[in-house]
Amino acid sequence: MINQSSPGGFLLLGFSEHPRLEKILFMIVLTSYFLTLVGNTLIILLSVRDPRLHSPMYFFLSNLSFLDLCFTTSCAPQMLVNLWGTKKTISFLGCSVQLFIFLSLGTTECIPLTVMAFDRYMAVCQPLHYATIIHPRLCWKITAVAWVTGLVESAIQTPSTLRLPFCLHHQVDDFMCEVPALIRLSCGDTTYNEIQMAVASVFILVVPLGLILISYGAIARAVLKISSAKGQRKAFGTCSSPVITLFYSSVIAVYLQPKNPYAQERAKFFGLFYAVGTPSLNPLIYTLKNKEVKTAFRRFLGKDGESRQS
Repeated sequence: MINQSSPGGFLLLGFSEHPRLEKILFMIVLTSYFLTLVGNTLIILLSVRDPRLHSPMYFFLSNLSFLDLCFTTSCAPQMLVNLWGTKKTISFLGCSVQLFIFLSLGTTECIPLTVMAFDRYMAVCQPLHYATIIHPRLCWKITAVAWVTGLVESAIQTPSTLRLPFCLHHQVDDFMCEVPALIRLSCGDTTYNEIQMAVASVFILVVPLGLILISYGAIARAVLKISSAKGQRKAFGTCSSPVITLFYSSVIAVYLQPKNPYAQERAKFFGLFYAVGTPSLNPLIYTLKNKEVKTAFRRFLGKDGESRQS
């Protein structure tokens, strides 16, 4: 149902009170979005084309890259328009579509990140059982579950958010339409929505983050037992726990308590980080630290060079 209290859409405030900061953030978002497009597309191409990367780890990595491309594209163009131009309005339909897609993809992304941490735990700590447990059929099933979970979560939470009685000024204190920002815009009782979002945040954010930290803790203990420094670097090179931890922490700070004063003051900066920052950092981490990806990239360039000569 369309919320009749919002026929004219919304005004996305962003950092409209700080024009100079908007121009700086515009360049940051534009650069991050460009890196996201190039880096994640490259990872997908390498994972598909190079037979040496046809393993569960790179299957999940290519799926994460595809998610990052879609996730960032669902909000980055709107952010760029908001930061550069004077038109900061979005229609109610546009806001609804953006909210559904952003929430669905964001929820979906949390599952592959957790699975990738478990995949690294099995590879490092249980190498003899890795091939029997992490097999291609399981990878496809987990991916399907992740996408379905994201769609179900968004299908539940988006309509309940859009049915809220919004204040007449329709000024959203954010760059885009997100559940916490729309809850803060409501002039009615949002207790049900806050409880719904808190419960979802525990299962989608807090629990996965705990599992990731446990997995990386076990990996760290196992790696420290390796005598060679080369072996330690190789094992640690497949992990990206600091960035993942920052991603989850920033999302939790915004979504777990949407009306918390601390979250309200910093929500826009946190949103910039998990919407465009993390998707641009993931490819850099996996390509700069991972020898297999760098080798595959050199082979990719070499093949291109041979094809051009022929």
